[in-house]
Amino acid sequence: MSLARREPSKMEARTLLQLLVWEHGWTYDRFRREYEKAAKELAAAAGEPPSTATVEEQTFRRWTSGRVRGLPNSPAPDVLEYMFGHSARSLLSAPPRKESPPGAGFVTTINESDLAMTARDAASHAGDAASLSVPDMTLDQLDDDIVALAREYNRTSPFEVYRRAKDLLNIAQSMLERTQVPRQRERGYLAAGQSAAVLSAISFDLGSLPAAVSLSRTAALYGQVIEHGPLQAYAHGALAFLSFWGGRPADAVRLVRTAQQFGGLGDKAMTRLFVIEGRAHGHLGDHAAAVRAVRNALEQSTGARDELHDDVGGEFGFPSDRVAMSNATTYLLLRDADGAEEAAKQALQLLGAKPEDQRPLLVSTQANVDLARARLLRGELDGVQEALEPAFGVPAEWRGAGTLERMAAVRAGLGHADFRAATEAVELGERIEDFTAAASAQRLAGTTPLPIEP
Repeated sequence: MSLARREPSKMEARTLLQLLVWEHGWTYDRFRREYEKAAKELAAAAGEPPSTATVEEQTFRRWTSGRVRGLPNSPAPDVLEYMFGHSARSLLSAPPRKESPPGAGFVTTINESDLAMTARDAASHAGDAASLSVPDMTLDQLDDDIVALAREYNRTSPFEVYRRAKDLLNIAQSMLERTQVPRQRERGYLAAGQSAAVLSAISFDLGSLPAAVSLSRTAALYGQVIEHGPLQAYAHGALAFLSFWGGRPADAVRLVRTAQQFGGLGDKAMTRLFVIEGRAHGHLGDHAAAVRAVRNALEQSTGARDELHDDVGGEFGFPSDRVAMSNATTYLLLRDADGAEEAAKQALQLLGAKPEDQRPLLVSTQANVDLARARLLRGELDGVQEALEPAFGVPAEWRGAGTLERMAAVRAGLGHADFRAATEAVELGERIEDFTAAASAQRLAGTTPLPIEP
């Protein structure tokens, strides 16, 4: 259909400048000529060299359509004010409304230039959006690096884990700023959330509870943005874990219950959450609830999997040796020495079956200390020393906050009246103090020691 056969279309001006241009009946070409003329006249009046100022069509469309924030660069404000007798800010704003909107009855015909410019604006916007993307291969590399770090977490120096995880989070955040492709943004948010989760874990191991909490909340928020159930569940589980370490076991129970409600969780995810729930009930002294959670953790066998806890795995996974080690700690909270020793021994047995270069040093160290704590509850001083011997050989940088807190509980137990006079207890206490003093990590400030001392 030709334009000549169309009925004129009523249009409401978006800016005062647009309204005045319509009232003058100017096209863009006429506006440009009038603008250049006005610029020359202003320069002559000011005794300046002839002006070469002009205005491109795209700029003209932006000025008249209300898409300008603030004032354009000089000399445009002065030229516009000279041309129309209104301030530049007024010209670029919506026209003032009276009893009836200015220009409401004004009729203009949409011409070929208007249609062409609209098409060019749309194409330009689409082009800008298309340019805001990153190569998929770059995202693939980011994914690979996160998976590698998660799987190497327990065999990599804590300080190296922190450095790499921080770099990966920065890369993910940078990519999110560079892409507007929905599929890529979803991958970017997932990568950022996973990186923040790893940073939270290593912050805890290095002894910073506040940083660990903040980073777990960050991971949870990234998961919320993309509605990623496993990431949200992992982050809420971490917050529950950090809550009972911070002396708030009731909050831990609430958080873990929230985590269990997220969709798409596999058996490993649920096992991890039940283990954390058992620990929280242990801190609360709820024997029945703690034992029930431990039992539930051991009975997850539906065959369900998820992409975080199973496919990425590593620090996000929760293998049977880690389950056993954590359950040993729960039994200690319940003052069940036999249950704690059995679980700690099981953890060490499972770890011993792995190739030496695949044994997570943090988990095995904590299992050894928990075994010592179980024997301490029974008053077996020789057994305590035997269980701690492997832990004493752990390099200083691998002595994480969880290990130091467990060692502190042993040290406190050695001060009990039953052991105070024993030379072995005194010497063992001094070794623990030296072990702690040399550690790279710090004990978690403000936390309450786990109540296992007689």
